[in-house]
Amino acid sequence: MKRYAIFALFVCILSTNAFAQNEEDAIKKAVNNLFTGMKNSDSTLAKSAFAQDCIMQTIVNKNGVASVRTEKLDGFLKFIGTPNKEKYDERIVFTKILIDGPLASVWTDYKFYVDEKFLHCGVNSFQLIKGDKGWKIAYLIDTRRKENCNSLAQ
Repeated sequence: MKRYAIFALFVCILSTNAFAQNEEDAIKKAVNNLFTGMKNSDSTLAKSAFAQDCIMQTIVNKNGVASVRTEKLDGFLKFIGTPNKEKYDERIVFTKILIDGPLASVWTDYKFYVDEKFLHCGVNSFQLIKGDKGWKIAYLIDTRRKENCNSLAQ
């Protein structure tokens, strides 16, 4: 009987880990849809990553004073969907993913390139919600800088 209990516990642990990995994969897919859409000027794919009424913000630093700038999703989508000879390529590394039911928090280091020219680096912080259409980005805030970028995404 003890062997069956240990086996059942083992199966439960394996299935929990598989479920968590499937959720992480789905979360990564939503985030990657944003950056694949941006790189390919595909505003439809990028838009599919976002929840309705999402908030997009960036932290700007002027003269040593940090402030938050809010951007409209429609403006961002119009910008990336407009045909352009340059490719906007944000290369990310998934640093941390936390999940609690329908809420996920994702931290990604990144380097941003225009074509192959490095422009800046920083960190993205995403809050995602899982609804009837899967994981969607509800909130995104990022930092941007040009120094101390060597340890970030390649």
